[in-house]
Amino acid sequence: MRQAPEALASFAPVAVARQALGPDYWIVGGTVRDALLDRPLPELDLVVPGDPGRAAKAIAGAAGGHAFELSEEFGAWRVIAPGREWQADVTLLRGDAIAADLALRDFTVNAIAVHAAGGDLIDPHGGLRDLDAALLRTVADTSFRDDPLRTMRMARIAAELGFRADEHTRTLAAAASHEIERVAPERSYYELRRLVSSPDPLGGIHLMDEVHLVAELLPELEALKGVEQNPYHHLDVWGHTLEVLDQLLTLERDLEPVFGEHAEGVARELARPLADDLTRGQALRFGALLHDIGKPATRAVTPEGRVLFWGHDQLGAQMSRDIGRRLRASTAFGDFLAQLALHHLRLGFLVHERPLSRRDVYQYLRVCEPVELEVTVLTAADRLATRGARTRQEAIEDHVELVRRLAGDALAWRARPPRPPVSGDELISELHIQPGPEVGRLLEELREAAYAGEVTSRAEALDLARARLGRPA
Repeated sequence: MRQAPEALASFAPVAVARQALGPDYWIVGGTVRDALLDRPLPELDLVVPGDPGRAAKAIAGAAGGHAFELSEEFGAWRVIAPGREWQADVTLLRGDAIAADLALRDFTVNAIAVHAAGGDLIDPHGGLRDLDAALLRTVADTSFRDDPLRTMRMARIAAELGFRADEHTRTLAAAASHEIERVAPERSYYELRRLVSSPDPLGGIHLMDEVHLVAELLPELEALKGVEQNPYHHLDVWGHTLEVLDQLLTLERDLEPVFGEHAEGVARELARPLADDLTRGQALRFGALLHDIGKPATRAVTPEGRVLFWGHDQLGAQMSRDIGRRLRASTAFGDFLAQLALHHLRLGFLVHERPLSRRDVYQYLRVCEPVELEVTVLTAADRLATRGARTRQEAIEDHVELVRRLAGDALAWRARPPRPPVSGDELISELHIQPGPEVGRLLEELREAAYAGEVTSRAEALDLARARLGRPA
């Protein structure tokens, strides 16, 4: 038998739990699994034989944190340490012994326990063997029927750990995939965003697709399959979408080839928090998946045989918001996705307008705000993923060159947003106009002129405003 990994002994909440509860509990699930894999331990999973609420409150009291109930049905509580440094999930022992509890868990690698007093690992289902084989295998054939969310959890854990699901487990998941509709959208969204944020989101999405979860959870992506495009594309919309995500992941690993001197600034912006425990870069991965979801409904073929998708950007924006609402995501996340879909074509049009004036740059950044940088990154991945029979390498290089330039402009825009040389109150006072939409229009015109370097002082700004109103200087 194997002993508990030493990492558990040095994990701060273990000492807190021992102080609060004594030795009468078990450490289980992902905590034991990740300790055996030498992975970071973000949370402590405990099973207690008595009241889990009382145990959670005792741990919270010892840590100076707070406790709250997660699920009355499953007898689950959560403890959050001060500063969210760690968390502990406390659940009631199911059955009369730990072996009975482990028999009700999802996968064998999560059905390993160790008693708080130490000793050998408790592994009745071969979880240690499956850990060594990097294999996900259900504890019981009823696992997915007992909790349909486990189908999503299978894909998420595989993506996070680099594991594969065994054939029988995949068959069981496929048979139960339609039951994901029984799961609260918030729970599905939690698993989905962890999958998309994982080291291998493409692997997770392929596994979701294999067991029919893409069709059940994201039918908008399922609809992309078989939608053929023009000769500038070498893949249908589904294949192109996955290739865009792949190109985005490649950019993430090394931004310098595309963004040059701006790579560090781009990385810094993508690492900023957005919403729903996602960074802007992680949310951008969702944007890569959804940017073309408006194409199936807008596909048309001209009499000459040209394939067109007019309006797919606008429709995709609305569909992205709808997906956010369906998943119970935050408004900020849904708006972010919608703006990416709406503006992902703009930079491609600008390639044909070079050289760009400062007003051209201003109008691009202004209309794309607040995703002016992220949509610029997305368009690079989109262009690199488009390599059909008619694609010219020079066209790709021209696009990348413009991406690099506009990324630098976007970083400068965020660091110091342009301002008009005068305020609205000054316009009202100096020009004797009434507050209202006209003031806003004048301020926007002055802001653009200042960005373009056409006005550099308060006096020049007031003269331009008078000219726009048809008044003498």
